[in-house]
Amino acid sequence: MFENALLGQVNNALMIVLWTSAPVLLAAVVIGVLVGLLQALTQIHDQTLPQAVKLIATLIIIMLLGPFFAQNIADQTSTVLNEFAVMTR
Repeated sequence: MFENALLGQVNNALMIVLWTSAPVLLAAVVIGVLVGLLQALTQIHDQTLPQAVKLIATLIIIMLLGPFFAQNIADQTSTVLNEFAVMTR
């Protein structure tokens, strides 16, 4: 029983990590491809341009979705801490 509960909590934590990081990574990939395509079309070969644009896009996504991410992480943490005493008996 303990192992199943522990594996369930680990599974929930990993899913939260996945869903929290997915929008940021997806935005960085899409921006990277678009900037790379733009650089190929215009023959601009500046290496800092894609990094700066990806950084700005990532920060905007984190600012917009940060409270939602933080609430999910706080709920998971609260659940784990509340169930810790029961799981360690």
